[in-house]
Amino acid sequence: MRELACDVAIIGAGTAGIAAHGAAVKAGARAVLIERGPGGTTCARVGCMPSKLLIEAARAAHDARGTEPFGVAAGEVRIDGAAVMRRVRRLRDDFVASVFEGLDEISPDLRVSGTARFCDQTTLLVDDHTRVVAGAVVIATGSTPALPPPLRPVESHVLTTDTLFEIEGLPESLAVLGAGPVGLELAQAMARLGVRVTLLDPADAVGGIRDPKVAACAAALIGAEIDLCLGATVEAAEIVGDAVRLSWRLDSGEQASGTFARVLAAAGRPPNLSDLDLAAAGIACDEDGLPDFNPRTLQCGTAPVFLAGDANHERPVLHEAQRQGWIAGGNAARFPQVEAPPPWPAFALTFTDPQVAAIGRAFDAEEARGWVIGEASFADQGRARTMDRAAGLIRIYAEPDGRLAGAAMIGPGVEHLAHLIVIAVQEGWDAAAFLDRPFYHPTLEEGLQSAVKAVAARTGGTR
Repeated sequence: MRELACDVAIIGAGTAGIAAHGAAVKAGARAVLIERGPGGTTCARVGCMPSKLLIEAARAAHDARGTEPFGVAAGEVRIDGAAVMRRVRRLRDDFVASVFEGLDEISPDLRVSGTARFCDQTTLLVDDHTRVVAGAVVIATGSTPALPPPLRPVESHVLTTDTLFEIEGLPESLAVLGAGPVGLELAQAMARLGVRVTLLDPADAVGGIRDPKVAACAAALIGAEIDLCLGATVEAAEIVGDAVRLSWRLDSGEQASGTFARVLAAAGRPPNLSDLDLAAAGIACDEDGLPDFNPRTLQCGTAPVFLAGDANHERPVLHEAQRQGWIAGGNAARFPQVEAPPPWPAFALTFTDPQVAAIGRAFDAEEARGWVIGEASFADQGRARTMDRAAGLIRIYAEPDGRLAGAAMIGPGVEHLAHLIVIAVQEGWDAAAFLDRPFYHPTLEEGLQSAVKAVAARTGGTR
């Protein structure tokens, strides 16, 4: 049995774990990094990057088919599914390799491979071959795709976000379970690449959008390209030849079914915590197995244990995982002195076309009665019309005094517009302060300017 002593032990070498290691080392700690999986981070290996590679292939196909409105004659668009997937894997592997290059800079003596579990609050056993004794521990074990119970009998025909990018070619048909951001992105991408797609979700909105007007706009625009079944609960699945037959129930009580070449489970990613034996560390968990932790310090109770990234399921997006890893690693190195930096505004993007964003305060029908809401449609927005992409909606939320509190939007270029609003929310700008900035013409940003002008007009904040 190898014995290894350190100031901070980090379980998991994903985005949060790598950030935690860097923060601990910067604080002067001797830090050990423990990794059991294939590595390379969820983002680079099976998340952000390969999904965007697939989305960009789909965009290219869609754009090639959409040249006629510009007076440009388009030829036949043929999709080579095998070539699409080879490019996805080739560039994905490049992104993963760059992560490994960074990890290779860590001394081999301070890296341990295997599955860690707690013996007590600061002692870890890794695969029965290494005992790590630490001053504090950071849990950054990430998450794993969920497999809905009705799909378990047909698991051999089910893809997840961990396996989708390994397929050799594109299936003829695909059922996607889960219309959250990931399911929505992948469903649209597959449809644009010529796959017959049915998207099923028991919720009544796509992409987790809480603003009803933006949700309705998103369902109409994105649902036009796929068979979108909201309010649909899958109840049974069976293998029929080489395909899968799904049966589902609609909120109306109506029963429906369909047969698909493959099924993609995109119904969430629960945290990887079950193998840690948190009880041995004296850490109490709720019924879902999630420890009670402080979302600002990331500390679990009073223990020298910190929970960061997808493992805490607080805000499972990369920029939050990096920041949480940095906070957790620094606090672990300084324990028992811990810092509680203010949270960033909520910020979520869905890379469909049109793109979807939610920033800052989430829509709540009851609370919204006291808000000032400014709207702008992309339907008549100048730059969007020149691009033949004039569809979408911006909704800006503000306090009665005009201070910007949040937004929901769907439209072209939203990934860029959203960054402007999230900065404004974080800086505490009111509508007048936001409008006292230059907006170039003609740009999509002018659509955002119009929505904020609508807020200013109602709060007396025009300049």
